[in-house]
Amino acid sequence: MALKPPVEVPQGAIRLNTDSQKLEFFAQDQWWQMATDVSDSLGGRGLYAGGWPNNGTRIDMITISTQGNAIDFGTLTTGRYEGGALGSRIRGYWGADGIGSSSAQSIDTVSFGSGGSASDFGDLTQLRQTPGGGANSTRGLFAGGYAPSPTQWVTTIDYITLTSTGTAKDFGDIQQRTNGASCSFSPTRGVMTLGANQPSTSSYNGIDFVTISTTGNAQDFGDSTVGHKARGSASSATRGVWSAGHLSTNNIDYVTYATTGNATDFGDLTRTTSYMMFSASTCIRGTFGAGGFPSHTNNIDYITIATQGDAIDFGDMTHTAGLIMIGNCSNAHGGL
Repeated sequence: MALKPPVEVPQGAIRLNTDSQKLEFFAQDQWWQMATDVSDSLGGRGLYAGGWPNNGTRIDMITISTQGNAIDFGTLTTGRYEGGALGSRIRGYWGADGIGSSSAQSIDTVSFGSGGSASDFGDLTQLRQTPGGGANSTRGLFAGGYAPSPTQWVTTIDYITLTSTGTAKDFGDIQQRTNGASCSFSPTRGVMTLGANQPSTSSYNGIDFVTISTTGNAQDFGDSTVGHKARGSASSATRGVWSAGHLSTNNIDYVTYATTGNATDFGDLTRTTSYMMFSASTCIRGTFGAGGFPSHTNNIDYITIATQGDAIDFGDMTHTAGLIMIGNCSNAHGGL
């Protein structure tokens, strides 16, 4: 991290540090190094697993940097739907499940490099479904969701330390009881679209953010261009991007992490869909797949995160059954 500059610099400015040869951005009165590396030797992998209504165990994989169809990767320890997921450079994590399931409190983990069967990581602080999931290189967060009566719709944010197994800990609360939060992460901030305002059925377009390294309640970031739950999310180190949600639309919007404010229209998906729950990204490319209710699709779209514009066809998932309410993660997103 560099010292404060000698002259006034606008928030969100970007520079090349000629000493370190690293890109930096200006926020909160100081320069921060940008995570510009986009993948490791695995090439930027995206994993998706589970889904409604089949509650499946299958994990499938795409290589985000190259277009093409998904392939079989492995299996979860148990069938899941309406769960959240997040990824480090090494491992993917799935937490929560449909209420009534014995796995609605458990967390699975699998290695991005090896594939095969997932293993048990630990437990969330409570039973829940439909939390949003996201991570930086050290911490993973599960935000919001639904828990059994008497708790019902919750504001709780849980966090895990990615390198150590065990029970999650309480991080704080999001501002609104919500169904289907969607998270995008930079190395320092987690930004969450909150979706449906539960227990009301009305949509809610609020966006919250947290500072990942410290615990505490989320703060207001701004508003989405539309109110949706169950959105797909992608991230670079500087931008968070969200696709269509539970309402039938082709909308994509984005925010810039360093400055709070309302989301901006990014472009459109190749098709109109709903419950877009599969998404995975590198710092360069975001992918969005599946969706559709009651009829499901297996299409995957992609965008270039740094430039606004409409999505392009990427390929197809391995199947069409149960392709909503999917848990998904990647090993090269903007939080890493």
